Amino acid sequence: MADGTGAVPSLRDLLSYLARSLVEHPDEVEITELEEPDALVFELRVAEADLGRVIGRQGRTAKALRTVLSAASAKMKRRVILDIIE
Repeated sequence: MADGTGAVPSLRDLLSYLARSLVEHPDEVEITELEEPDALVFELRVAEADLGRVIGRQGRTAKALRTVLSAASAKMKRRVILDIIE
């Protein structure tokens, strides 16, 4: 059975797809992946003009992105953290 390491690229692809679908400048979407002992951290950078689209009103879009990533990573039994970098 897979140990879950193959899921990391698909989580990154999922985040990339979602972020690029939300913004007006998809070429400026950058995702950095960091391994921590207890979690997998994705840092998301977008164009300054698109920051509001990714965060959403009262952070609803950002919360939805985090929820989708959390649900997608459930089989990995590892926490996933999404940091949106300004």
